[in-house]
Amino acid sequence: MTKIVGIDPGLAATGVGVVSGRGVTVAGYSFGCITTSQSLPLAERLDCIFSRLQQLFSDETPDIVVLEDVFSLKEYPRSGISLGQVSGVVMLAAFRAGMSCVQIPVREAKQVLTGNGNASKLQLEKAVRGHLEHPGPIRPFHAADALGLALIGLFRCEDRKRAPAAVSPASGGAPHPVRRRLPGGATSAARKGCRTP
Repeated sequence: MTKIVGIDPGLAATGVGVVSGRGVTVAGYSFGCITTSQSLPLAERLDCIFSRLQQLFSDETPDIVVLEDVFSLKEYPRSGISLGQVSGVVMLAAFRAGMSCVQIPVREAKQVLTGNGNASKLQLEKAVRGHLEHPGPIRPFHAADALGLALIGLFRCEDRKRAPAAVSPASGGAPHPVRRRLPGGATSAARKGCRTP
């Protein structure tokens, strides 16, 4: 059994998705978001994300961490800078935990999961939901994006000879994943335990 953590970096909200299974068969999954307040200094927000990720990696002990690659939009150059800062924190937390961290460009992730590199966030969320057979919308979108990254990591980690685009949700055939019970009685699919207080 392989366990992958997907991370969609963001200063206000960093999406987290955990997927375990083999190849295209998902045995369990969970998701959530690490949120930080705009009222906090930048260093404190980055430290909060780092600390929460360290705890997550310690609790989940994934085989690999898959991170959305940093991109910058011409209209919003500052967002690219903050994404870079958060991505650095994610890579550092993975390194400190002794885990490999790979980056996947967002267009590639959309292409693999939906067959369209220009898919909207809603289209990507629906593709992720369909593959997991999750019984409702996955929110926030950051968490859905992170689950998508974790799914791609699982596909590639377990079956490197299979073309990633060939294992999109449209290919079907994957059994419904089992949602494991977590402390407190919540199912892993519904867990939102990564939020800051």
